[in-house]
Formats: sequence, structure tokens, C-alpha cells
Amino acid sequence: MTKRYVRFRELRADGFVVFDFAIGDPELSVELTLPLRAYQAFCREHRAINLTREQAATIDFERSKWRFGVPGLQE
Repeated sequence: MTKRYVRFRELRADGFVVFDFAIGDPELSVELTLPLRAYQAFCREHRAINLTREQAATIDFERSKWRFGVPGLQE
């Protein structure tokens, strides 16, 4: 079975959870929004692994290299 990942982003004031969901590779994700109870059920049903802050920071760093380029590299 392919691993599934969630990255909690925000619990909004209206009770909705904003999160990222990925299958196989946590760097390739989609942003989803669900009510809190539905989010909890979703995570259980998919046996999702919660990303740690360190893992999330690593992903953000890698994405920034693609978004902003790597200083010193030339084509």
C-alpha cells in the first residue's frame, strides 16, 4: 500500500481544517478543506501519516529552490 501524508495547515474560525494531502510523495500534494470531524475521519480512513514541522520545513525549502531558483547556478 502506498503511504499517504497529511500536513495540517490551519483550523479556521468556522471549524474547517485546511490541510495538504499526498499519496506516495509528500512533496506532491493537494490542498483540501474539510470540517474538523470529516478531517479526522479522512485521516483515519486513509491511515495518513502526519508530517512533522521538520519534514514540512524541508519540503518548503525544496519548493523554494524551484520557485526562486538556486543562487550561483547558471544554465
